[in-house]
Amino acid sequence: MLGFGHGRLIATVLAATALGLFGFANTGFGAALVGESRRVELGQKAPAGIDAMKALYRRPATIPFPRENAYTPEKFSLGKKLYFDTRLSVTSAQSCASCHSPGFGWGDGLAVGVGHGMAKLGRRSPTIVNAAWGAVFMWDGRLANLEEQALGPIQAAGEMNMPLEQLMARLESIPEYKPLFAVAFPKEGMKATTLAAAIATYERTVVSERAPFDAWIEGNEKAISEEAKRGFAVFNTKAMCATCHEGWNFTNDGFQDVGLPSADIGRGEFLPNVIKMKHAFKTPGLREIARRGPFMHDGSLATLEAVIEHYDRGGVDRPSRSDLMKPLGLTSQEKTDLVVFLNTLTSNLSPTAVPTLPR
Repeated sequence: MLGFGHGRLIATVLAATALGLFGFANTGFGAALVGESRRVELGQKAPAGIDAMKALYRRPATIPFPRENAYTPEKFSLGKKLYFDTRLSVTSAQSCASCHSPGFGWGDGLAVGVGHGMAKLGRRSPTIVNAAWGAVFMWDGRLANLEEQALGPIQAAGEMNMPLEQLMARLESIPEYKPLFAVAFPKEGMKATTLAAAIATYERTVVSERAPFDAWIEGNEKAISEEAKRGFAVFNTKAMCATCHEGWNFTNDGFQDVGLPSADIGRGEFLPNVIKMKHAFKTPGLREIARRGPFMHDGSLATLEAVIEHYDRGGVDRPSRSDLMKPLGLTSQEKTDLVVFLNTLTSNLSPTAVPTLPR
Protein backbone atom coordinates (compact mmCIF):
# COMPACT_ATOMS: atom_id res chain seq x y z
CA MET A 1 0.00 0.00 0.00
CA LEU A 2 1.00 3.61 -0.47
CA GLY A 3 2.41 5.56 2.43
CA PHE A 4 -0.21 8.12 3.47
CA GLY A 5 1.75 11.21 2.47
CA HIS A 6 2.94 9.76 -0.81
CA GLY A 7 -0.48 8.44 -1.74
CA ARG A 8 -2.20 11.75 -1.07
CA LEU A 9 0.28 13.71 -3.17
CA ILE A 10 0.16 11.29 -6.08
CA ALA A 11 -3.63 11.08 -5.99
CA THR A 12 -3.82 14.87 -6.22
CA VAL A 13 -1.40 14.95 -9.13
CA LEU A 14 -3.31 12.24 -10.97
CA ALA A 15 -6.59 14.06 -10.49
CA ALA A 16 -5.14 17.34 -11.64
CA THR A 17 -3.55 15.72 -14.69
CA ALA A 18 -6.81 14.00 -15.64
CA LEU A 19 -8.65 17.33 -15.46
CA GLY A 20 -6.06 18.99 -17.66
CA LEU A 21 -5.04 21.41 -14.96
CA PHE A 22 -1.44 20.90 -15.91
CA GLY A 23 0.42 18.70 -18.34
CA PHE A 24 3.89 17.33 -17.75
CA ALA A 25 4.42 16.85 -21.48
CA ASN A 26 4.33 20.58 -22.10
CA THR A 27 5.65 21.94 -18.83
CA GLY A 28 9.19 21.51 -17.55
CA PHE A 29 9.09 19.51 -14.33
CA GLY A 30 10.84 22.32 -12.54
CA ALA A 31 7.56 24.20 -13.03
CA ALA A 32 5.13 21.30 -12.59
CA LEU A 33 2.96 21.55 -9.53
CA VAL A 34 2.60 18.60 -7.21
CA GLY A 35 -0.05 18.61 -4.51
CA GLU A 36 -2.19 21.51 -5.73
CA SER A 37 -4.67 21.95 -8.59
CA ARG A 38 -3.79 24.99 -10.66
CA ARG A 39 -1.82 25.71 -13.80
CA VAL A 40 1.84 26.67 -13.53
CA GLU A 41 3.49 28.46 -16.42
CA LEU A 42 7.01 27.93 -17.70
CA GLY A 43 9.60 30.01 -15.97
CA GLN A 44 7.89 30.12 -12.58
CA LYS A 45 9.83 29.18 -9.50
CA ALA A 46 9.28 25.57 -8.47
CA PRO A 47 6.47 25.51 -5.89
CA ALA A 48 6.70 24.01 -2.43
CA GLY A 49 4.68 20.99 -3.53
CA ILE A 50 7.60 19.66 -5.55
CA ASP A 51 9.82 19.86 -2.48
CA ALA A 52 7.26 17.76 -0.63
CA MET A 53 7.35 15.15 -3.37
CA LYS A 54 11.14 15.11 -3.46
CA ALA A 55 11.28 14.73 0.30
CA LEU A 56 9.57 11.36 0.00
CA TYR A 57 12.71 10.06 -1.75
CA ARG A 58 15.36 11.66 0.43
CA ARG A 59 18.20 9.41 1.58
CA PRO A 60 18.12 8.35 5.24
CA ALA A 61 20.82 9.56 7.60
CA THR A 62 21.72 6.19 9.15
CA ILE A 63 21.62 2.46 8.43
CA PRO A 64 19.01 0.65 10.53
CA PHE A 65 20.37 -2.25 12.57
CA PRO A 66 17.99 -4.31 14.72
CA ARG A 67 18.35 -4.01 18.48
CA GLU A 68 18.91 -7.75 18.76
CA ASN A 69 21.77 -7.59 16.25
CA ALA A 70 23.38 -4.20 16.69
CA TYR A 71 26.36 -3.23 14.54
CA THR A 72 29.89 -3.82 15.77
CA PRO A 73 33.11 -3.68 13.75
CA GLU A 74 33.89 -7.24 14.86
CA LYS A 75 30.60 -8.58 13.49
CA PHE A 76 31.18 -6.67 10.26
CA SER A 77 34.66 -8.15 9.76
CA LEU A 78 33.53 -11.67 10.57
CA GLY A 79 30.46 -11.32 8.36
CA LYS A 80 32.57 -10.12 5.44
CA LYS A 81 34.91 -13.08 5.77
CA LEU A 82 32.01 -15.53 5.90
CA TYR A 83 30.21 -13.85 3.00
CA PHE A 84 33.08 -14.49 0.60
CA ASP A 85 34.11 -17.91 1.97
CA THR A 86 33.27 -20.76 -0.45
CA ARG A 87 33.63 -23.25 2.40
CA LEU A 88 30.08 -22.37 3.43
CA SER A 89 28.84 -24.54 0.54
CA VAL A 90 28.94 -28.33 0.59
CA THR A 91 31.33 -28.49 -2.37
CA SER A 92 33.42 -25.48 -1.28
CA ALA A 93 32.67 -24.02 -4.71
CA GLN A 94 30.12 -21.33 -3.81
CA SER A 95 29.93 -18.43 -1.42
CA CYS A 96 27.21 -15.88 -0.77
CA ALA A 97 29.07 -13.66 -3.23
CA SER A 98 28.66 -16.20 -6.01
CA CYS A 99 25.05 -15.07 -6.46
CA HIS A 100 25.32 -11.65 -4.82
CA SER A 101 28.56 -10.26 -6.22
CA PRO A 102 29.77 -6.67 -5.90
CA GLY A 103 30.84 -6.96 -9.55
CA PHE A 104 27.23 -7.35 -10.71
CA GLY A 105 25.39 -4.81 -8.57
CA TRP A 106 25.44 -7.37 -5.74
CA GLY A 107 23.50 -9.81 -7.93
CA ASP A 108 25.00 -12.22 -10.47
CA GLY A 109 24.17 -10.71 -13.86
CA LEU A 110 22.32 -13.86 -14.93
CA ALA A 111 18.68 -14.28 -15.89
CA VAL A 112 18.28 -16.91 -13.15
CA GLY A 113 20.66 -18.01 -10.44
CA VAL A 114 22.99 -21.01 -10.63
CA GLY A 115 23.06 -23.31 -7.63
CA HIS A 116 24.56 -26.59 -6.45
CA GLY A 117 26.05 -28.64 -9.28
CA MET A 118 25.74 -25.66 -11.64
CA ALA A 119 22.00 -26.30 -11.94
CA LYS A 120 19.88 -23.34 -12.99
CA LEU A 121 17.48 -22.05 -10.38
CA GLY A 122 13.94 -20.91 -11.09
CA ARG A 123 14.39 -17.26 -10.20
CA ARG A 124 16.81 -14.40 -10.58
CA SER A 125 19.26 -13.73 -7.76
CA PRO A 126 18.07 -10.51 -6.08
CA THR A 127 20.53 -7.81 -5.15
CA ILE A 128 21.40 -7.23 -1.49
CA VAL A 129 21.89 -3.48 -2.04
CA ASN A 130 19.96 -1.58 0.64
CA ALA A 131 18.72 -4.83 2.18
CA ALA A 132 19.00 -3.15 5.59
CA TRP A 133 15.71 -1.41 4.82
CA GLY A 134 13.93 -4.59 3.71
CA ALA A 135 10.72 -5.62 5.45
CA VAL A 136 10.62 -9.16 4.06
CA PHE A 137 13.00 -11.26 1.98
CA MET A 138 13.14 -13.56 -1.05
CA TRP A 139 11.02 -13.00 -4.15
CA ASP A 140 8.10 -14.79 -2.49
CA GLY A 141 8.57 -13.21 0.95
CA ARG A 142 9.09 -16.48 2.79
CA LEU A 143 11.86 -15.15 5.08
CA ALA A 144 11.22 -12.44 7.63
CA ASN A 145 14.65 -10.90 8.13
CA LEU A 146 18.25 -10.87 6.91
CA GLU A 147 19.34 -13.34 9.57
CA GLU A 148 16.91 -15.93 8.18
CA GLN A 149 17.92 -15.00 4.65
CA ALA A 150 21.59 -15.61 5.45
CA LEU A 151 20.91 -19.22 6.47
CA GLY A 152 18.28 -20.01 3.84
CA PRO A 153 20.45 -20.33 0.72
CA ILE A 154 23.21 -22.07 2.67
CA GLN A 155 20.88 -24.93 3.59
CA ALA A 156 18.80 -25.04 0.40
CA ALA A 157 19.50 -28.23 -1.55
CA GLY A 158 19.39 -26.39 -4.85
CA GLU A 159 21.71 -23.61 -3.76
CA MET A 160 24.67 -24.16 -1.41
CA ASN A 161 23.32 -27.50 -0.13
CA MET A 162 25.09 -27.32 3.22
CA PRO A 163 23.32 -28.72 6.33
CA LEU A 164 23.95 -26.40 9.25
CA GLU A 165 25.36 -29.09 11.56
CA GLN A 166 27.85 -30.06 8.89
CA LEU A 167 28.75 -26.43 8.28
CA MET A 168 29.35 -25.64 11.93
CA ALA A 169 31.55 -28.74 12.25
CA ARG A 170 33.55 -27.53 9.25
CA LEU A 171 33.98 -24.05 10.67
CA GLU A 172 35.03 -25.51 14.04
CA SER A 173 37.85 -27.29 12.21
CA ILE A 174 39.15 -24.03 10.72
CA PRO A 175 41.46 -22.48 13.36
CA GLU A 176 41.00 -18.87 12.25
CA TYR A 177 37.26 -18.80 12.85
CA LYS A 178 36.95 -19.66 16.53
CA PRO A 179 38.75 -16.53 17.85
CA LEU A 180 36.85 -14.31 15.41
CA PHE A 181 33.52 -15.61 16.69
CA ALA A 182 34.72 -15.25 20.28
CA VAL A 183 35.51 -11.57 19.74
CA ALA A 184 32.38 -10.79 17.74
CA PHE A 185 30.06 -12.75 20.05
CA PRO A 186 31.82 -13.00 23.43
CA LYS A 187 28.78 -14.44 25.24
CA GLU A 188 27.68 -16.83 22.48
CA GLY A 189 30.64 -17.99 20.46
CA MET A 190 30.34 -20.01 17.27
CA LYS A 191 26.92 -21.32 16.34
CA ALA A 192 24.43 -21.06 13.51
CA THR A 193 22.64 -18.03 14.95
CA THR A 194 25.83 -16.03 15.36
CA LEU A 195 26.98 -17.03 11.88
CA ALA A 196 23.68 -15.65 10.53
CA ALA A 197 23.99 -12.50 12.64
CA ALA A 198 27.49 -11.80 11.32
CA ILE A 199 26.55 -12.26 7.67
CA ALA A 200 23.40 -10.16 8.12
CA THR A 201 25.45 -7.39 9.74
CA TYR A 202 27.77 -7.29 6.75
CA GLU A 203 24.88 -7.34 4.28
CA ARG A 204 23.19 -4.40 6.01
CA THR A 205 26.23 -2.26 5.26
CA VAL A 206 25.89 -2.71 1.48
CA VAL A 207 24.26 0.61 0.64
CA SER A 208 23.88 2.40 -2.67
CA GLU A 209 26.13 5.41 -3.13
CA ARG A 210 24.79 8.90 -3.70
CA ALA A 211 23.34 9.14 -7.21
CA PRO A 212 22.60 12.15 -9.43
CA PHE A 213 18.95 11.86 -8.36
CA ASP A 214 19.98 12.47 -4.73
CA ALA A 215 21.79 15.66 -5.68
CA TRP A 216 18.71 16.86 -7.57
CA ILE A 217 16.21 16.31 -4.76
CA GLU A 218 18.61 18.13 -2.44
CA GLY A 219 18.50 21.22 -4.62
CA ASN A 220 20.99 20.91 -7.49
CA GLU A 221 18.80 21.48 -10.53
CA LYS A 222 21.71 20.72 -12.86
CA ALA A 223 22.33 17.26 -11.38
CA ILE A 224 19.91 15.57 -13.79
CA SER A 225 18.61 16.43 -17.24
CA GLU A 226 15.25 17.88 -18.19
CA GLU A 227 14.38 14.49 -19.69
CA ALA A 228 15.02 12.85 -16.32
CA LYS A 229 12.87 15.44 -14.53
CA ARG A 230 10.04 14.71 -16.94
CA GLY A 231 10.62 11.00 -16.35
CA PHE A 232 10.28 11.55 -12.60
CA ALA A 233 6.93 13.21 -13.23
CA VAL A 234 5.72 10.33 -15.41
CA PHE A 235 7.02 7.85 -12.81
CA ASN A 236 4.87 9.48 -10.14
CA THR A 237 1.75 10.05 -12.26
CA LYS A 238 0.76 8.49 -15.57
CA ALA A 239 2.97 5.40 -15.33
CA MET A 240 1.94 4.80 -11.68
CA CYS A 241 5.37 3.33 -10.89
CA ALA A 242 5.50 5.07 -7.52
CA THR A 243 2.41 3.19 -6.35
CA CYS A 244 4.74 0.27 -5.55
CA HIS A 245 8.23 1.73 -6.06
CA GLU A 246 7.99 4.33 -3.30
CA GLY A 247 10.36 5.86 -0.78
CA TRP A 248 14.09 6.42 -0.91
CA ASN A 249 14.76 2.79 -1.93
CA PHE A 250 11.88 2.80 -4.42
CA THR A 251 9.97 -0.16 -2.99
CA ASN A 252 7.14 -0.75 -0.54
CA ASP A 253 8.14 -4.43 -0.17
CA GLY A 254 4.68 -5.41 -1.35
CA PHE A 255 3.65 -8.24 -3.67
CA GLN A 256 2.00 -7.92 -7.06
CA ASP A 257 1.25 -10.12 -10.05
CA VAL A 258 2.54 -7.87 -12.82
CA GLY A 259 1.34 -10.12 -15.59
CA LEU A 260 4.50 -11.92 -16.64
CA PRO A 261 3.80 -15.12 -18.62
CA SER A 262 5.32 -17.37 -15.97
CA ALA A 263 4.02 -20.58 -14.37
CA ASP A 264 5.75 -19.68 -11.07
CA ILE A 265 3.04 -18.83 -8.53
CA GLY A 266 5.39 -16.92 -6.21
CA ARG A 267 3.72 -15.63 -3.05
CA GLY A 268 0.70 -17.77 -3.90
CA GLU A 269 2.52 -20.84 -2.58
CA PHE A 270 2.18 -19.42 0.94
CA LEU A 271 -1.21 -17.74 0.52
CA PRO A 272 -3.08 -20.20 -1.72
CA ASN A 273 -6.50 -18.81 -0.81
CA VAL A 274 -5.66 -15.23 -1.81
CA ILE A 275 -6.18 -15.02 -5.55
CA LYS A 276 -4.17 -11.80 -5.96
CA MET A 277 -1.10 -13.49 -4.48
CA LYS A 278 -0.93 -16.13 -7.21
CA HIS A 279 1.99 -15.19 -9.49
CA ALA A 280 2.77 -12.28 -7.12
CA PHE A 281 6.38 -11.36 -6.37
CA LYS A 282 8.03 -8.78 -4.16
CA THR A 283 8.51 -5.31 -5.58
CA PRO A 284 12.27 -4.81 -5.93
CA GLY A 285 13.99 -1.54 -5.10
CA LEU A 286 15.29 0.51 -8.02
CA ARG A 287 18.52 1.92 -6.64
CA GLU A 288 21.54 0.99 -8.80
CA ILE A 289 19.07 -0.38 -11.35
CA ALA A 290 21.34 0.29 -14.35
CA ARG A 291 23.85 -2.25 -12.97
CA ARG A 292 21.31 -4.98 -12.37
CA GLY A 293 19.94 -6.33 -15.64
CA PRO A 294 18.32 -8.52 -16.75
CA PHE A 295 15.14 -7.71 -14.87
CA MET A 296 12.05 -9.20 -13.18
CA HIS A 297 11.91 -12.23 -10.87
CA ASP A 298 12.65 -14.57 -13.78
CA GLY A 299 15.17 -12.40 -15.60
CA SER A 300 12.91 -12.43 -18.64
CA LEU A 301 13.32 -8.78 -19.62
CA ALA A 302 16.78 -7.79 -20.77
CA THR A 303 16.58 -3.99 -20.69
CA LEU A 304 14.82 -1.17 -18.88
CA GLU A 305 13.18 -0.30 -22.18
CA ALA A 306 11.68 -3.80 -22.30
CA VAL A 307 10.44 -3.45 -18.70
CA ILE A 308 8.67 -0.20 -19.51
CA GLU A 309 7.12 -1.73 -22.64
CA HIS A 310 5.79 -4.60 -20.52
CA TYR A 311 4.13 -2.25 -18.03
CA ASP A 312 2.78 -0.08 -20.82
CA ARG A 313 1.02 -3.11 -22.35
CA GLY A 314 -0.35 -4.25 -18.99
CA GLY A 315 0.89 -7.84 -18.99
CA VAL A 316 -1.07 -11.09 -19.09
CA ASP A 317 -4.72 -10.61 -18.12
CA ARG A 318 -5.69 -13.20 -15.47
CA PRO A 319 -7.63 -13.15 -12.19
CA SER A 320 -4.49 -12.72 -10.08
CA ARG A 321 -3.11 -9.82 -12.09
CA SER A 322 -2.73 -6.68 -9.99
CA ASP A 323 -5.53 -4.15 -10.36
CA LEU A 324 -2.77 -1.62 -11.00
CA MET A 325 -1.71 -3.41 -14.18
CA LYS A 326 -3.46 -2.05 -17.26
CA PRO A 327 -2.41 -0.49 -20.57
CA LEU A 328 -0.91 2.90 -19.81
CA GLY A 329 -0.81 4.56 -23.21
CA LEU A 330 2.66 6.00 -22.69
CA THR A 331 4.10 7.99 -25.56
CA SER A 332 7.52 7.17 -26.98
CA GLN A 333 8.89 10.34 -25.38
CA GLU A 334 7.47 9.39 -21.98
CA LYS A 335 9.07 5.96 -22.24
CA THR A 336 12.41 7.51 -23.12
CA ASP A 337 12.13 10.00 -20.26
CA LEU A 338 11.36 7.18 -17.83
CA VAL A 339 14.53 5.33 -18.81
CA VAL A 340 16.60 8.49 -18.47
CA PHE A 341 15.13 9.08 -15.01
CA LEU A 342 15.75 5.50 -13.87
CA ASN A 343 19.38 5.81 -14.88
CA THR A 344 19.78 8.74 -12.46
CA LEU A 345 19.21 6.27 -9.60
CA THR A 346 22.58 4.65 -10.28
CA SER A 347 25.65 6.30 -8.79
CA ASN A 348 29.01 6.75 -10.44
CA LEU A 349 30.48 4.50 -7.75
CA SER A 350 29.59 0.87 -7.15
CA PRO A 351 27.91 0.15 -3.80
CA THR A 352 30.42 -0.95 -1.20
CA ALA A 353 30.06 -2.36 2.29
CA VAL A 354 30.56 0.44 4.80
CA PRO A 355 29.14 0.84 8.31
CA THR A 356 28.03 4.44 7.67
CA LEU A 357 26.07 6.06 4.86
CA PRO A 358 27.94 8.11 2.22
CA ARG A 359 27.12 11.80 2.66
